[in-house]
Amino acid sequence: MISTNTNEPLLRADKVSRIYGKGSQAVHALKGAELVVYPGQLIALKGRSGSGKTTLLNILAALDQPSEGAVYHGTRDTAAMSERQRNELRRKEVGLIFQSFALVPYMTAYENVEFGLRIAGVDSKKRKAWAEQALQFVGMKQRMHHLPPEMSGGEQQRTAIARAIAHKPKLVLADEPTAELDSKMGLQVLKVFRDLVEQEGISILLTTHDPAIMEIVDHVYELEDGFIVQKQA
Repeated sequence: MISTNTNEPLLRADKVSRIYGKGSQAVHALKGAELVVYPGQLIALKGRSGSGKTTLLNILAALDQPSEGAVYHGTRDTAAMSERQRNELRRKEVGLIFQSFALVPYMTAYENVEFGLRIAGVDSKKRKAWAEQALQFVGMKQRMHHLPPEMSGGEQQRTAIARAIAHKPKLVLADEPTAELDSKMGLQVLKVFRDLVEQEGISILLTTHDPAIMEIVDHVYELEDGFIVQKQA
């Protein structure tokens, strides 16, 4: 097991609010949410549909900006970054996993992962090795020449995980990664996450409403009506 946990946060949300619209039409999607992710942690952000989980995840990924408060990657405030710097942050340091897998259907598993490395700006001499390493880690190397329609849901999600980790990010943000999977496939994906944290030292923050996930994570934040209402160890 790789222990990378330090006293310095990898990611921190400081009183983050997100308001859509103005005046009487304003919708407060987040209301002063706070959380901290340290290196080498697997953390769940739980809450029912509409509680603000995806909104917060998008802000943490610098895909959106808070109306109030701040998000820090290390000591860097995402609001102070240019759009180019935010794009660079996602390409180099953050991996994103989506509920819908978001694989290119006419590309093989290998091509999907390698294409992600191209976007991340990884040198051509490294892309093949890094893509194959990531696919092997998630148990997909034997299936790497298959297209997404030829894969099960669990295999597609493991390919999506390989794409998210191939560029060796410090942090992975995953939006409901097991929502489209049955319980058996979901557990396989959760084991991959646990292995990534323990063997690779990657930090993972995932949104979920699946109670099974709570058993394998290090911390749980609960989001209710835009507020972080409790934190469980």
